[in-house]
Amino acid sequence: MNSYAVFLRGINVGGINIKMADLKQALKARPFSAVTTLLASGNVVLASDLPAGGVKSEFESCLRDAFGYDAWVVVLTAARVAELVEACPYPADDAATHSYVTLSSDDAALADLYDAGTALGGVALTRLGPEAVAWLAPTGGTLDSPFSKLTAKAKYKASTTTRNLRTLIKVRDAAGRLGG
Repeated sequence: MNSYAVFLRGINVGGINIKMADLKQALKARPFSAVTTLLASGNVVLASDLPAGGVKSEFESCLRDAFGYDAWVVVLTAARVAELVEACPYPADDAATHSYVTLSSDDAALADLYDAGTALGGVALTRLGPEAVAWLAPTGGTLDSPFSKLTAKAKYKASTTTRNLRTLIKVRDAAGRLGG
């Protein structure tokens, strides 16, 4: 049994509202166990015998069937989430900035996003691996930051999602308690 973190894209914003209790109920019919939701922003930890690609497929199918929208998720092993948290060079708590990690299920899309972000100049970006880019935004200015605007483009919608580093730490800790 493997432990995974699943990051949902675009829920509880833009008219797609899912209660975490309803999500847990919908997932009961799928090949997952120890399902735990974290926060209301679409973070789930679970155990499954499926490989990561199978978890992604089952999870997205569940969201489409139960909630009727084009769903996309990024699935990482618990161990990989822990590695990404440790690799992030930015602080989890800082009065002047917020640290974010954009996660992706598509290496090429993330490479394109990273290259476009680098071309913006003046943006603190660090490639953490094929599935993650860490970046900083000024406190109170996240949505106005150039990289945040870039990540919101439609071409990245199906393959990326962004989390605050503090959220990733909570997910790491919850997924680590599952073992496997």
